[in-house]
Amino acid sequence: MAKKAGPLSGLKVVELAGLAPAPFACTILADLGAEVVRIDRATPGDDVIGFPNDPLARGRRSIGINTKTPEGVELVLKLADDADVLIEGFRPGVAERMGIGPEQVHARNPRLVYGRMTGYGQDGPLATVAGHDINYIGISGALEPIGHAGQRPVVPLNLVGDFGGGGLLLAMGVLAALFERQTSGKGQVVDASMVDGAALLTTSLHGLLDSGLWSGGRGENMLDGGAPFYDTYETSDGKYVAIGAIEMRFWGDLVKVLGLDPEETPVHVDKNEWPKLRKIVAEAVAKHTRDELVAKAEGTDACLTAVLSPKEAPSHPHNVARKTFVDVGGMLQPAPAPRFDRTPAETPEPPRPKGGDTAEVLAELGVDADGIERLRAAGTIA
Repeated sequence: MAKKAGPLSGLKVVELAGLAPAPFACTILADLGAEVVRIDRATPGDDVIGFPNDPLARGRRSIGINTKTPEGVELVLKLADDADVLIEGFRPGVAERMGIGPEQVHARNPRLVYGRMTGYGQDGPLATVAGHDINYIGISGALEPIGHAGQRPVVPLNLVGDFGGGGLLLAMGVLAALFERQTSGKGQVVDASMVDGAALLTTSLHGLLDSGLWSGGRGENMLDGGAPFYDTYETSDGKYVAIGAIEMRFWGDLVKVLGLDPEETPVHVDKNEWPKLRKIVAEAVAKHTRDELVAKAEGTDACLTAVLSPKEAPSHPHNVARKTFVDVGGMLQPAPAPRFDRTPAETPEPPRPKGGDTAEVLAELGVDADGIERLRAAGTIA
């Protein structure tokens, strides 16, 4: 396979197929140039991802292996022999029982970085308990503050646990371990827990709590929608704008954009005035359509932007100019990030058919055509 462009070009990664966070980590690595081989299940229709053209499977090859057979396990180990990184997202102990845990892999390739993605981590009372993003961010302290005053916590999709506190954290951990390997010459296990990651995302919040700057309940503070100058508002056409005019100068620009009288508008940092000020801002916003207000705010520092749907976002002029979204196999989706001036990443390739690269990858491992046919006949490979 030809080398890919990007800062991670030449890095070899083996991915054991899973859901959401671990695949996202591998997508980040693949986007930045790593050569990722995804191990999918060998049985047709028994794969993990349930829909075609999944963006979380882009940019890598797929090999179908039945890891419940000794021959299948040996193929996984052979792939890991020549890899820099292996990533799995099973519950603690599952990979070990399969014969592809850290000890088994490191016995053959001690330089490999073994990335493990779980909800609760590799140890602790909840380590083997089932859960999802909402559970992990629930016990991390990240979910409770999100929402409006007097109402229940609002689920922030599965962005905080699965992706921000999960896949992104794992990718960072893998890269840190690879950097350390340059000195030690040894691989190590990266234990990425979504509880740990979601908690890490609340680091600044703990500082605000300790200093007394976050003293209210849910939806009663400056950055949680409690402040009228940091919230979303409905426009006359049933759409929304986002306002983040915290600083005095930005607030002054917003007052002008909304057509308010500065002399009659309450001081925005006076918390006692927030209920009155919220009503004033809401009424001013509701006089305009979303796009009218955005046009009025153009060229100012009012910190007023449109709230775009995922379908609208790719067409925003800024996103178009920056090429923030790219066409991958006929689907507009987020482009690789961040950006590099000397080693830019290329546009990802569309997801490959599951198991579609099995013969090619096995040939690279030294398995001849007859051997591939024997493995296929035995049900070991797709």
